[in-house]
Amino acid sequence: MDSGLSLREPRNDETGVHMETIGSQKIWSFFDRRGCQVAKNSAVREGPGHRVGSYLELATKIAELQFLNRDHVLLFRGQGADFKNIKRNSSLKPTLFRGGRGNPDQATLVERFEALRRAEQVLIAEYAKAELLGLERLKRHRILRWSILQHYEVCTTPLLDVTHSIRIAASFASLAETGTAFLYVLGVPNLSAAITASAEAGLQIVRLSSVCPPSAVRPHIQEGYLLGEYPEMSGTEQKENYFPYEMDFGRRLVAKFTFAPPSFWKNDNFPQVTRSALYPSERSDPLFRLALGVKKQLGG
Repeated sequence: MDSGLSLREPRNDETGVHMETIGSQKIWSFFDRRGCQVAKNSAVREGPGHRVGSYLELATKIAELQFLNRDHVLLFRGQGADFKNIKRNSSLKPTLFRGGRGNPDQATLVERFEALRRAEQVLIAEYAKAELLGLERLKRHRILRWSILQHYEVCTTPLLDVTHSIRIAASFASLAETGTAFLYVLGVPNLSAAITASAEAGLQIVRLSSVCPPSAVRPHIQEGYLLGEYPEMSGTEQKENYFPYEMDFGRRLVAKFTFAPPSFWKNDNFPQVTRSALYPSERSDPLFRLALGVKKQLGG
């Protein structure tokens, strides 16, 4: 992802500060324990996160972020832990580019891309057998195949799961039942269609509800989106043109919030979404059923 993004924030009449870009330049963010202020992406990633005590406090602060960073659309990701890179910055990498310690080696990446290629072939074949809507589009667009494979956790892909829903992201962060949960706010270009591709930002954003068949339940419940590189990275040869840090969506981070799940969800007006609701069963989701079949054929 290019750090020289041209998503600019208009001059703030009260402060006279000209807001610039996500990446190495300045954004509006909540940082540490203080209020909303100008900050660099690197400072947000290095920091421990801004603590919030309730869902309503989180939603209110995100509303302020959206108002001040008005040239970005904010998407969210919840996790039970804050994974760091070697520089101790928050790291949000797609599954295909994650390593146990450090970055995956070349042999691992070759193996993962080959598994992804096989999964795509099986997915198309099974999708055709199931006679689900959108087969031709699935055949034509690799990123749609990747989106389904990633969302249903069939294999590793170059895409990162996010959501447009604060409540869904916070619920995911709470599933791990850790003492501290993390919610990440990422800024992306304005969304224009089912797939938004921005050469300027080096990003593709996929709206799952528009690319999965209407019978697929999980994408609609989770209000899911996927982030990927643009142009899409189709193999290890293309990866050679990127440094590992360039494939980290932590570079799109606007804010990082932390909370304690037991107290965060105390208000009955804003309940946590349960695991069973976030992950509808294969009986109610035919695309999940299909994905399980694909995974089984791949030996998963």
